[in-house]
Amino acid sequence: MTTQVLDGPSAVLPDLAVPTTGQAARARYSWRDLPAAQQPEYPDPEALRAVIADLESYPPLVFAGECDQLRARMAAVARGEAFLLQGGDCAEAFDAVSADQIRNKLKTLLQMGAVLTYAASVPVVKVGRIAGQYSKPRSKPTETRDGVTLPVYRGDSVNGFDFTPESRIPDPQRLKRMYHASASTLNLVRAFTTGGYADLRQVHAWNQDFVRSSPSGQRYEQLAREIDQALNFMHACGADPEEFKTVEFYASHEALLLDYESALTRVDSRTGRLYDVSAHMVWIGERTRQLDGAHIEFASKIRNPVGIKLGPSTTAEEALRYIERLDPEREPGRLTFIVRMGADKIRDRLPELVEKVTASGAVVAWVTDPMHGNTFEAASGHKTRRFDDVLDEVKGFFEVHKALGTHPGGIHVELTGDDVTECVGGGDEIFVDDLHQRYETACDPRLNRSQSLDLAFLVAEYFTSVAGPAPARRPGGRT
Repeated sequence: MTTQVLDGPSAVLPDLAVPTTGQAARARYSWRDLPAAQQPEYPDPEALRAVIADLESYPPLVFAGECDQLRARMAAVARGEAFLLQGGDCAEAFDAVSADQIRNKLKTLLQMGAVLTYAASVPVVKVGRIAGQYSKPRSKPTETRDGVTLPVYRGDSVNGFDFTPESRIPDPQRLKRMYHASASTLNLVRAFTTGGYADLRQVHAWNQDFVRSSPSGQRYEQLAREIDQALNFMHACGADPEEFKTVEFYASHEALLLDYESALTRVDSRTGRLYDVSAHMVWIGERTRQLDGAHIEFASKIRNPVGIKLGPSTTAEEALRYIERLDPEREPGRLTFIVRMGADKIRDRLPELVEKVTASGAVVAWVTDPMHGNTFEAASGHKTRRFDDVLDEVKGFFEVHKALGTHPGGIHVELTGDDVTECVGGGDEIFVDDLHQRYETACDPRLNRSQSLDLAFLVAEYFTSVAGPAPARRPGGRT
């Protein structure tokens, strides 16, 4: 069954994607002539080709019209009229495609979105790291334990987590498992977002168990009561908009495995343009953003909204070249810069990038990823992050935009709806000695539900006290 995330009463009718042939087919595979970083080394090329052929025949997971709709929403973010909330797992797992886990993740994002929308008084564009985030770039190609060296775990879409020779062999059949897991996830997300679960009037129901045990939950309960009062007032006035009953929710992931992404690239029957129908939005990571590399080439051919991660080594000249390659038409909503500098570098490295990009006339969305630049290894060997460092990077991001008169467009975080112990700190403080209790991530540490809501409250405060009201922007991007 073709799955999609319907986007409430303004949803577009599904357009039909047609197979790519001729010039379009050559365009979606043009990346093959360039160096492609972080790609698996499959032992059987024929098996990979057979899997790609199957994927090329599969129905789209999302539709081109939905991607266009998200691009319009991201244009509002870029112009300073909205805020992006993007979050989800570091790496999804095939054995975590359950109703409970997907619901908890969605519930956390919806709670965060409600906090941000009400407290910051701007529309919040909600995008999940979901239904495709099964692959992870790694710093080393191999891993050694007790004198045994094996290929590193690259995510369930490539190989297995178990440290055995059989598990760690890249298997192209996993690409088809990723497709089917993504389809199941999207189908369930659609049911939740359009079936009444996301109704704003259910905000107390979402929050009951959280309120009982968490100081952050008690704070959220006060805000929830205010939301209820506002809703009751509107209801008394006879206003009952459909937008309160459903929610727009989009899917995104890192476009890492180019065989998978290009196999799911289709020609839009309306426009003849190429869309990657594996997700509404894809991004290029810090390790694969080489200007002369395959990932940038692939992203330049598709019409989806595209993000690119910018680390502390990024120069303003590189940022401008990314704009030339990925947004030559200077279309607001097309390109998002997701900056991941680290709390100790954000205030020094970001201003020049924002200044020079803004001066160029490009209108991009600026988003902070406060997770990846703040990772360290605890004495126990667990990879973790300090919640205070995450907050400090977010605060620095807002401070830079406040000083420059530009719009802090959103946050991009790794989170889960489960009560894991992977990041230290937060309202229900987790200590380094607690990490082992529920350390469940296969790759990077995630914020749990309590920490995620703490972050939403503080971002709302930063937005109103540091960034101020959403500014009206003049052409060229300045306020």
